[in-house]
Amino acid sequence: MSKSPRIILLNGVGSVGKSSIAKALQTITREPFLYVAMDTFLEMLPDASWGHPDGIVFETVQEAGKPSVIIRSGPTAERLLLGMRQAIAAMAHAGNNLIVDDVLLDGDAAAYGAALAGLTVFRVGVFAPLEVLEAREAARGDRMIGLARWQYDRVHKGMTYDLEVDTGHATPMECAEMIRNKFDL
Repeated sequence: MSKSPRIILLNGVGSVGKSSIAKALQTITREPFLYVAMDTFLEMLPDASWGHPDGIVFETVQEAGKPSVIIRSGPTAERLLLGMRQAIAAMAHAGNNLIVDDVLLDGDAAAYGAALAGLTVFRVGVFAPLEVLEAREAARGDRMIGLARWQYDRVHKGMTYDLEVDTGHATPMECAEMIRNKFDL
């Protein structure tokens, strides 16, 4: 590798297209980038942790007459996510370039800041209009309806990005090209 390891941190609401951007970006960078998905780590939780206060609990409420799914993480899930961020740092310290797909909520950015201190990190905010996200959520069939609505005003709150992309107006490949060009990947 010609440069120190780089981390592209994609942050955005579920169904915004982070995974598609990450996979597109892997195909156009000059050097290899590993794709690290938050969902891969969440799949490590035992089945009993889902719906349990120690793990992850989803609660559907009504917001503006539409479902909104609140996410609550207990200590088991919090340790998993802390470990994920430390694993990402370890992968980078081992010399790997990474594309990280995450949904940052409630202090998660600070946890990344601590774990990734001293590493080259490019923060990319991935946006789309709420109506686009809700349509994607419904079309996918593998998402709880209302996750996007609840995350929408929370995921980017207080965040500062090196680049913002809008998947409501650009394809995953167009977003990947913007990222590659901005950070000379």
